Amino acid sequence: MTSPDSDDDKLDPAAERVLRKLRGFAAFSGLLMGFGFLALFGAIGYRVVVGWKSTPVEITGTIQLPKGANVRSAIVSGDMIAVTLERGGIVETRFFDAATHAPRGSLTFASEP
Repeated sequence: MTSPDSDDDKLDPAAERVLRKLRGFAAFSGLLMGFGFLALFGAIGYRVVVGWKSTPVEITGTIQLPKGANVRSAIVSGDMIAVTLERGGIVETRFFDAATHAPRGSLTFASEP
């Protein structure tokens, strides 16, 4: 009967050094990945607890719309204001510059015939 420490199971010294280095690299890689997951879940947890707050936008002034137009919605996004309105049964969205309130374009919606 052979003992568990027999000469057949031993590695030569060069292979032993390579195996030791490989174990060290694997441990370092696992540690680095663990810190990465901690950072990711920490950032997600922070956003959940604190909330997705955005900076308030302060816009003042008047935007001239066509007579008889009913505003359905108005949205501020970056440096643009999108105003969706209904006029004479037609729905359209008009875009304005947030700083100057100058028109930047419009988009009309129509049903298929």
